[in-house]
Parts: sequence; C-alpha cells; structure tokens
Amino acid sequence: MTSTTRTTFFAVIALAGIALPAQAARADDALPSHQQWLSDVAAVMQDGPAYLDDRKSRGGDKLAIVLDIDNTALQTHYDPGRATPPVLEFARQAKSKGFSVLFASYRPEAESARWAVSGAGYPVDGMCVRSVGDSGKAATKQRCRRQYTEQGYTITANVGNRSTDLEGGNYEKGYKLPDYDGRLS
Repeated sequence: MTSTTRTTFFAVIALAGIALPAQAARADDALPSHQQWLSDVAAVMQDGPAYLDDRKSRGGDKLAIVLDIDNTALQTHYDPGRATPPVLEFARQAKSKGFSVLFASYRPEAESARWAVSGAGYPVDGMCVRSVGDSGKAATKQRCRRQYTEQGYTITANVGNRSTDLEGGNYEKGYKLPDYDGRLS
C-alpha cells in the first residue's frame, strides 16, 4: 500500500466513523518501574564494596574501574541526567580507596560526556568515547578498555547494562546491570 493509498484509506475509515482497535503494547515489552529498576541495579552492585576492599588488599598498580554511561552511571531512560545511586556509590567508594574512575561510552563527544557524569556527581579520571573507526558499541568499549590498559591501568571492575559493554576482555570482574533483554538501551 503506497503512502497516498494508506492515508486515503485511514481518512475514509475516520469519516465513516469506524473504530479500529488500538495497538496495545505487548506486556512483555514494558519496562519495569523506575523503583524496580533501581532495586535490580542495587542487587547487582550489592557486593561492590566488599569486592573493592578485597581487590585493594591484593595490590596492584593504577587500579581502576570502568563505567558505561547510559542506563548505567546515569539513569538515561528513567530520570535523564541523574546519577544511578548504587553505581554512583560504587564509584565514590572506589575513588576513596584509591581506584581511578574511568568511563567507556558509545556517546560521540568526550567533553559533553565528561560534563554529564561529573555534573551528576561522579569523579572522572578518564573518558573514552566512540571513534570514527569503531564498528559498533562492543568495538568502542573494547577499544576504550584496551587504551586504558595500555596507559597502565588495571581494570578491576567493568560496569554496564548491555552485553556489548562487557564483551571482550581487559577487566577482572564484570557487573552486568539489567537491560531487560535489550529493551533498556
């Protein structure tokens, strides 16, 4: 059906007063409530403080954590621009224990990304974003972690909500936040 034919069809239906059923969102497509998401994130991050203590006690040079930004460090879907409390607390604890707080994001611009997370309260020791040559989200995240390790960082924890945030390597422990089968990007 062409665009013109489709428009004419719906105009005739509307003029005739014929009601068409609304397309309801499938129940399995709905995201959980904001509070449920925060609870799910807190459950994943629950062992973060103990892990940081344990990892710090084992020593190492330039210990660091890496955070994704959207729907990880920031509540991009639920409360844009605001920090995700369990992740912010993890970052602050890491910083207080001497870890560097680094970011790996598919955002296109480093300065605006740095401004967004620092404005939400995060310490920022490094920001790595998408590059023209990256083939996708996973490639960006892997390149960023590789660059950080080449700079001498030991990435002790990597936090993200998408599988692409955790693909590859160059980190010791991953924290996979909920993305609800890819529905929360």
